Amino acid sequence: MPQNGRARLPDFLTPETVAALNHGTHPAPFDVLGPHVSGGRRWITTFQPGAVSVEATVAGKSTSLPRIDGDVFAGNVPGKAYTLTMRYADGSDNTTHDPFAFDPVLTDFDRYLVGEGTHKELWRVLGAHVCEHQNVAGVHFAVWAPNARRVSVVGDFNQWDGRRHLMRPAGETGVWEIFVPQIGEGTLYKYEIAGADGHVALKADPVGFGSQHPPQKASVVRDIDGYGWKDKGWMDARAARADRASPISIYEAHLGSWRRRYDDGGRPLSYKELAQDLVSYVKHMGFTHIELLPISEYPFDGSWGYQPVGLFAPTIRFGPPHEFRDFVEAAHAADIGVLLDWVPGHFPTDAHGLAHFDGTALYEHADPREGFHQDWNTLIPNYGRREVKNYLVANALYWMEEYHLDGLRVDAVASMLYRDYSRNDGEWVPNKDGGRENYEAIEFLQEMNTAVYGADPSIMTVAEESTSFPAVSQPVHTGGLGFGYKWNMGWMNDTLRYMEKDPIHRQYDHHLMTFPIDWAFTENFILPISHDEVVHGKGSMIEKMPGTEWEKFANLRAYYAFMWTQPGKKLLFMGCEFAQPEEWDHNGELNWGAAAAPANAGVQQLIRDLNALYRDTPALHVNDCLPDGFGWLHNDPAQSTIGFARYGALGDAPVVVMCNFTPVERTGFKIGVPQSGFWEEVLNTDAAVYGGGNRGNLGGVDATPEAADGHAQSITLTLPPLSVIVLRLRDTK
Repeated sequence: MPQNGRARLPDFLTPETVAALNHGTHPAPFDVLGPHVSGGRRWITTFQPGAVSVEATVAGKSTSLPRIDGDVFAGNVPGKAYTLTMRYADGSDNTTHDPFAFDPVLTDFDRYLVGEGTHKELWRVLGAHVCEHQNVAGVHFAVWAPNARRVSVVGDFNQWDGRRHLMRPAGETGVWEIFVPQIGEGTLYKYEIAGADGHVALKADPVGFGSQHPPQKASVVRDIDGYGWKDKGWMDARAARADRASPISIYEAHLGSWRRRYDDGGRPLSYKELAQDLVSYVKHMGFTHIELLPISEYPFDGSWGYQPVGLFAPTIRFGPPHEFRDFVEAAHAADIGVLLDWVPGHFPTDAHGLAHFDGTALYEHADPREGFHQDWNTLIPNYGRREVKNYLVANALYWMEEYHLDGLRVDAVASMLYRDYSRNDGEWVPNKDGGRENYEAIEFLQEMNTAVYGADPSIMTVAEESTSFPAVSQPVHTGGLGFGYKWNMGWMNDTLRYMEKDPIHRQYDHHLMTFPIDWAFTENFILPISHDEVVHGKGSMIEKMPGTEWEKFANLRAYYAFMWTQPGKKLLFMGCEFAQPEEWDHNGELNWGAAAAPANAGVQQLIRDLNALYRDTPALHVNDCLPDGFGWLHNDPAQSTIGFARYGALGDAPVVVMCNFTPVERTGFKIGVPQSGFWEEVLNTDAAVYGGGNRGNLGGVDATPEAADGHAQSITLTLPPLSVIVLRLRDTK
């Protein structure tokens, strides 16, 4: 090794060490690069590919660093703070601070919490953070890769050369970190990881706050600090918006296909445009919440977001993180909550994602019988590993804290709860007791709900859970999973099966509309008509309805009114509110042209009126989750007629709902009611404004002292064909 006439090299610069630096294989680069004292002298060692010469400058005095071998330069430089100047063959030069001269950023306490798997604010220490360290501006990078031989951060700032910015291990935590000076917001980067298996891979940041536009795959440095929220009024009052006694009516939306700008290449609306257009539309329609299909960054448009790679990054498809905050803040200003579809149940096998992250099955199970979803060709998180569980719990908290989201709808909970989900015998591993329940996933969900509600009890979590798993929406301390609400998939499946039948056959399946009440109060339910009902050949909602065109629309109006008056909160997927004639297409936009047709506009107006009635009538929402709020009045399978009452708190006017699911008008129809007085007809799906025949009860009817249906008084109604009428006892005070 040449000495270049300089003083003898320090002991730590052995030929093997220099060779490892040149090849980017040194396991502890901070032990060699940067400033070190040896033999009473202070040495600076640097690796600078392509440089012709290197100088270190301390307090205005420059010292040349001789080339040792390859691209390694080192020299004796007195003093402390310094910069490096590299000169290149083309005559250019570059002056920068030395990343290997900076101390670690992670504190001992952070390292302890990360190592223990209990860091609830994991995003504050991992990922890429724009910051000032030791009076120098730059970005701190930190990533968990405990089985890696080497980890480097690469990007445009170092020509994607993994030998330049090798990271240091943060104790025994499995975390690697480095502070890179003089870069900032918008920097592209990945982690180059030499795995335990010797394979070198480029990985996106698992805790990155931004990503490139797919199909490009790099992470992007995003400074998410300093937004300056102005929604304190909403945040202070939102607890009542999530309460079981409050009206909750959710508009489920896929941002990429709600509307598009065909005057600008057919692009989807941006977060800022959606903050104006979508929020004002949802406000106009009377919904209380918007639920977004997953916006955590995802590589494949066709997954609709349900195969996320960047759990901490709002997708760049619609704008950067602060603009997503603009959207949330606009919703709050309009008194609308924002819920996010959250996907902790699986992740894709994309090479730049979490799969085989450090050369081992780190985030996923190694055994495909536990770690691979056959239905979706995705990987299943290892919920039994404390660091993985911490990663997911912290992510749930992150969306609440950093983006002021009002809740999470957790996707595919059933697939998490059961080890044999969608598997044949021999394709799954029993739990320690020989059963099918996934104890680790159950514990994770309980911990997540405990953490989220513990941090802010004013939010809501919602489980998409399609089985009869018990106590999904019961508190953790009583043995439940701890969710605030559960989607009532059984109600949706049964009632849609009924509505799809020709009315002449409905009498034989009457129980499909009445049986769900038997278990309607076992959980805090949301009644969902979601995106899953209008894709993959299932047809649109209006296509599901039987009969002539008029009968299809009448059926759909009756079904929506039945749904809005049944116990349970409401959820409706976009486009269903105006009876879009086609299946949902994630590559296009909703058929807003169809929405202008009279029959479609009538359905749209009905949904608006149903939301207003639901919101303004305590009997229709106060006891949504309690049996005290419901009572049967009438059931006649032969006529396909159903009648029931809804009750609120003491003093609230009760509501009577009468449904006729045949195309036959029924006059002189007597039904018992719970109280005497005038029963005002507050909604009739056959009204002309909705596209109906305007048959009804002339604004309401008086109860007469004739007993019926177990009550001492009754009313006599006209029931239009394929209709639902809603009557409310008029306040006589």
